[in-house]
Amino acid sequence: MAVDDSLDMKSPADVASALNETGYLPDEGIATAAFLAMRMRRPLLCEGEPGTGKTALAQALASALGLQLIRLQCHEGIDAAQALYDWDFPRQLLHLRTLEAASGGDLDAEAAESSLYSRRFLLARPLLRALQESPCVLLVDEIDRADDEFEAFLLEVLSEYAVTIPEFGEVRASEPPIVVLTSNRTREVHDALKRRCLYHWLEHPDLAREVAILRRRLPGLDTRLAEQVAAAVQRMRQMELLKPPGVAEALDWARALQALDQDELDTEVAATTLGAVLKYREDAERVRAAGVLATPEN
Repeated sequence: MAVDDSLDMKSPADVASALNETGYLPDEGIATAAFLAMRMRRPLLCEGEPGTGKTALAQALASALGLQLIRLQCHEGIDAAQALYDWDFPRQLLHLRTLEAASGGDLDAEAAESSLYSRRFLLARPLLRALQESPCVLLVDEIDRADDEFEAFLLEVLSEYAVTIPEFGEVRASEPPIVVLTSNRTREVHDALKRRCLYHWLEHPDLAREVAILRRRLPGLDTRLAEQVAAAVQRMRQMELLKPPGVAEALDWARALQALDQDELDTEVAATTLGAVLKYREDAERVRAAGVLATPEN
């Protein structure tokens, strides 16, 4: 099934509606970027602060389109073997010993070697799986944590949506997967990869949108409490914190308050539950000292 036919998405508004059905509330910019990435068959590079919904966008797209999500989590030192494929050496060795035993000492070396490098012994990693199983959504998460060599390798794969495995041959996607790359901008992604992609910078949501997200993701959340949580988180983001809270932290904070049967965020409750939203002691101390936990009514 072609992606364009799966939900008949003919405009960014259709994408926004489909994402909204999954619980992801996009703004117009996000919906337009996602629509163009699908329509133009181009990777979408999403940059922004942690917690702005970059990873969640890929997850929501997969859910909205009814496609499998294949995730490649980047990290320092990741290489092509970890991202693309490897050979199942223990099974290959066992297979070779079985052939030797069955041949009675008259093993055809060329045929044995050929049988060792077949699909049954190929361990497909996320990039190869995306090429083999497309249509799908491929999430390349935190590309900024990988090194330059891996970035160059990824660019080559995304340019052709095909790879050549020396012992096996070429693997080419029947149709390009939907590719979402995310970056927290701990370093600059190279221009060559950026040129291959469509680009979108994700901001933290404004107050009204964050309230809507909290209410949508936590249907039982009181409107007043959602507004107070969102307002407090918004104030924290204006401070010079080591890790400003994202939407995920706002949701965690709201869940914690629900678990405590709170219907209002007062200063005392906010202070005792701060660990749900801030993850550094220095940040918690700075927020308490600044007095941003007090609601306007207090």
